[in-house]
Amino acid sequence: MQEELHEFERLEVWELVPHPDKVMVITLKWIYKVKLDELGGILKNKARLVARGYRQEEGFDFEESFALVARLEAIRIFLAFAAHKNMVVY
Repeated sequence: MQEELHEFERLEVWELVPHPDKVMVITLKWIYKVKLDELGGILKNKARLVARGYRQEEGFDFEESFALVARLEAIRIFLAFAAHKNMVVY
């Protein structure tokens, strides 16, 4: 957990701010995972801090939700350009 928090500080990915009035704050949760080697021995313990956004209510905490999706035409143009420039697409 300390490694994860030190990375947050090093990369400056968050900033502590005062709790606003009448606003539900999204809570956090630690997820733990044990990484194993091929023989089943423990390589290392990992910890990840995640936001529990599923606790929000539509209309109260947010108005609308959507996912950005690339249009098929844009993907075709990208692939054609990459092929033209002899680029490798992963």
